[in-house]
Amino acid sequence: MTVELTPEQQRVIELAVRSGACESPADAIDQAFEMLRVQLGLQDWMTAQREAIVAHIEKGLAEADRGEVMNADEALEMLRRGRAQRPKRQG
Repeated sequence: MTVELTPEQQRVIELAVRSGACESPADAIDQAFEMLRVQLGLQDWMTAQREAIVAHIEKGLAEADRGEVMNADEALEMLRRGRAQRPKRQG
């Protein structure tokens, strides 16, 4: 298979190699394909979970319609408490 790269694609690959992020143009392509595989895997998960996600969104919208929401200060306080309760990372 022969693939022709656009000038922009070539520039990105060359930049990735020059910056040291990739060892070679082939390595840059390998990394790009790995990211694509991961992204497609995530999309598969999202597709499989679509009904559950839609149900959560609908539940949240119904709560908001009923006025069951918290203000920004309450939300920030809840996040701060959650962060304080998490174990500290070593390192």
